Amino acid sequence: MLTIIPSVMAQSQKEMDGLFKKFRNVTKRVHLDIADGKFVPTKVLWFPLRLSKAFRYSAHLMVERPMAFVKKYMSEIDLFIPQIEVFSDPQTYIDFMRERGKKVAFALTPETSVGGVREYILQVDYVLILTVHPGYYGAKFLPGQLRKIGQVKKLNPRVKVIVDGHMNPQTIALAKKAGADMFVVGSYLAQSKDVRKGMRELRSKL
Repeated sequence: MLTIIPSVMAQSQKEMDGLFKKFRNVTKRVHLDIADGKFVPTKVLWFPLRLSKAFRYSAHLMVERPMAFVKKYMSEIDLFIPQIEVFSDPQTYIDFMRERGKKVAFALTPETSVGGVREYILQVDYVLILTVHPGYYGAKFLPGQLRKIGQVKKLNPRVKVIVDGHMNPQTIALAKKAGADMFVVGSYLAQSKDVRKGMRELRSKL
């Protein structure tokens, strides 16, 4: 089943709570974009998070040291998606998550080829393909990144591919055609005056 997940980027708890309120009757799952100001220039959700019980969560960790965050929020967040580039030994992370009964996911920046995850692809449940340079709402769409979806599926057809970056009715249709399973939607929904209508428009393309 194809899934659309609204994403949350916020500088404060108040801003995050406002987005939770906006999404409350629209979705059961929310995607948290976490940035430490080091892996990417911006700091987003980089404060002690008080998460609403209304949602299930995935968290994209655009951070240099993801393990502290993973350990802190292990019981509150279902799926952690760190950047594979930050690990000197991804296998250690895979083993850590498996021992705790968690799914394993990695994200790839636009600069990282699918070769960066090839060695571990049979042990991974999800791969997130960034179709923008990360860290900002509304960044420029990079259509060439969609080629990675088929490359990942060729290596492991069971992997769920998440596409994240500048998703709107036009680009989500392209991502679906390329074979994506899940679609993270940021500013198109977060800045929408009518989130229900926005979700309907997106779903109509799937």
